[in-house]
Amino acid sequence: MFTGTAVFDLLLPGDSRSLKAKRSYVRPIVAALRRFEVSAAEVGALDLHGRAEIAVAVVAAEGAHVREVLDSCEHLVAGRPEVELLSVRRHLYGDGDD
Repeated sequence: MFTGTAVFDLLLPGDSRSLKAKRSYVRPIVAALRRFEVSAAEVGALDLHGRAEIAVAVVAAEGAHVREVLDSCEHLVAGRPEVELLSVRRHLYGDGDD
């Protein structure tokens, strides 16, 4: 069994000056990520209006499948024209990892 995580650090448009506006950018991205059958949530920069951190987690029988799913998630987020992807932190955990 393998698990993988990815955390996406996003710069939101200048008009996201309230939490309501921020949510209008974050919620569609999280919903789109969940179509890949991953767990997805906003996990960081919760108090900052112009930034967001969204994390995904996936579990699969093979490490290659985990990498494919994380690649697809990253491609989706990077392709969103309304946000700028600043960085991605990825981790893959296997049976032998503690």
